[in-house]
Amino acid sequence: MIKQKTLKNEVFIEGKGVHIGKNVKLTLKPNDENTGIVFKRIDIDMNNTIPALADYASDTIRGTNLSRDGVVIRTVEHLLAAIIALDIDNIIIEMDNEEVPILEGNSYGFINAIKNQSEIIEQNENRKIYNISTTLSYYDEEKSAEYWLTPDDNYRLTVMIDYNKDILPPQYATLNDMNEFEKEISHARTFIFLSELDELIQHGLIKGGDLNSGLVIVDKQIPQEKLDFYKDYFNIHNVTIIDKGILNNTDYYYSNEPARHKLLDVVGDLALVGYRFNGHVIANKPGHKSNVEFAKIIREQLKKEAKKSPVSNFDIYNKEPLYDIEAIKRYMPHRYPFLLVDKIIEKGKNYIIGIKNVTYNETHFLGHFPKQAVMPGVLLIEAMAQTGGMMILSDLPDPENYITYFLSIKDVKFRHKVVPGDTVVFYLELASPIRRGIVNMIGKAYVGEKIVMEANMMAQVVKMENPYLETNK
Repeated sequence: MIKQKTLKNEVFIEGKGVHIGKNVKLTLKPNDENTGIVFKRIDIDMNNTIPALADYASDTIRGTNLSRDGVVIRTVEHLLAAIIALDIDNIIIEMDNEEVPILEGNSYGFINAIKNQSEIIEQNENRKIYNISTTLSYYDEEKSAEYWLTPDDNYRLTVMIDYNKDILPPQYATLNDMNEFEKEISHARTFIFLSELDELIQHGLIKGGDLNSGLVIVDKQIPQEKLDFYKDYFNIHNVTIIDKGILNNTDYYYSNEPARHKLLDVVGDLALVGYRFNGHVIANKPGHKSNVEFAKIIREQLKKEAKKSPVSNFDIYNKEPLYDIEAIKRYMPHRYPFLLVDKIIEKGKNYIIGIKNVTYNETHFLGHFPKQAVMPGVLLIEAMAQTGGMMILSDLPDPENYITYFLSIKDVKFRHKVVPGDTVVFYLELASPIRRGIVNMIGKAYVGEKIVMEANMMAQVVKMENPYLETNK
């Protein structure tokens, strides 16, 4: 299992907000397991925290903003993309003003600061990653933006842009491995068309913008007096238009830099889903408003998935078992009346799912309890342990020479009674890698969607000194 991650120590970042034009200091701090990404305004005393969730997304004009109880955090997308790319789960971001600094208009400055000032460390809790099992889609009629999320074993993104402008032809960008984000995506700068500048200035935006924090793409002719106005507004002097149509003395970092930056924005905005997930995100003509709306759709779907048991999607009655009872007998030393697992229906690298069919003719029901038969809790624990034993023994070339012993059982909870006629599904996953034959497992037992029992177990797999005598005791 993948562990949750946070920072080892604090990280300090300072810069100017692109829209409000004010200096802001960030302090990125470690946070506890299962707390997620949280922003905190330290210049405000009350109600000053906002979780990075789509539920709190507000204004999305030229950036993604969060608001809660009148408190605002602006332009969060580039920082959130950096946090996702660095595989950080839990972090608190303290700010002494309302807008995240723009830096160079991309994610690289945040990634560089974090890597230079701190380390990313594992925490005790496992990370939950959802695998998208159905295709989700969204269409924004106003922006003609289209989105799809399809099942995939990894988190992948494909982004396409088309502004119907000769100066910026249609482009696309892809990212198949988040480990490549720093190299392939993080440097891609935000961009704006020259024709949009006046409108943004009129709305009181880009007060902190300059030609070092993004690209201005010249899509129209401008008179000298307008060029002089922009020089004064942005406090710059050496402005030229190079032959590729960018209003400063630079060139694209990549031939498809605008598409890569849009992909960067999608990564940052989809961090607001609040859940880690695997799937292929395809976005055509994305923008912050549409990104956030799609994040809300994904979030609602994954909230439903979170309520399901991990065995919800299995057809336990018709699915061909991975190991039937005869196969289980080849791996397990137990026999009637103490072989309590009927079949194994799935097994992965770190988990296993087993089945126990509860029938009235089992011997323990003669005395537990004759007038109201209830399966003994200790036998549920034993059945769960045998399922976990199959996860280990089935990987051994000579399982008949090994046996599994309990070392400890912790946090056992019996949620509902199990009675004859029930089919109990055991789901166990490794809590940590197996070392020296020591196995830590987290197990849950289900009847339908109900959890009937759960426990944390530790066992040891040992080689029998005399397999023949051990098996025939």
